[in-house]
Amino acid sequence: MNIKLTPLEGCVIIEPAIFGDERGFFFESFNQKKFLDLTGHNTVFVQDNQSYSTKGVLRGLHLQKGASAQAKLVRVVKGEVLDIAVDLRTGSKTYGKHFGARLSESNNLQLFIPRGFAHGFVVLSDDAIFQYKCDNYYDKAAEGGIHYADPGLAIDWILPPDQLIVSSKDVELPYMDGTGELGF
Repeated sequence: MNIKLTPLEGCVIIEPAIFGDERGFFFESFNQKKFLDLTGHNTVFVQDNQSYSTKGVLRGLHLQKGASAQAKLVRVVKGEVLDIAVDLRTGSKTYGKHFGARLSESNNLQLFIPRGFAHGFVVLSDDAIFQYKCDNYYDKAAEGGIHYADPGLAIDWILPPDQLIVSSKDVELPYMDGTGELGF
């Protein structure tokens, strides 16, 4: 397992060691001790989630606020997505900045997103199965997010806007206004 740093402090890409032969391949998708040793994050995951989406589906940018904030370790089991993390930690040197990574069934990369970030993804392949581990339980009362097309973020979702499939709930998410109201 290798770690690749991203421009956002604490947000890292995890590249598993893959062992393959004529039968296929094997890799360890998570190991708590290795995760701690490599990242320095003593994160204990308590909830695993999985979603299925078709090409163009954009989910995000979501977050859990306050005591319900979640760190996430995300990966793609089938297909390919562009995964986005946005730093919303008040006082962070990279507050309001974002990072994107292509995660796919062929590269087996994972992205660790610490607490204090908004998160979203768009499906680039015909369909995708997306998994994520969370270090805190989902709390409907703590839901929040940022509009995926926030001009201040200027995220390139790769697909043209007319090919994006976005829920009505996500279309109604607020834009960042620079006051820190969405920060942690």
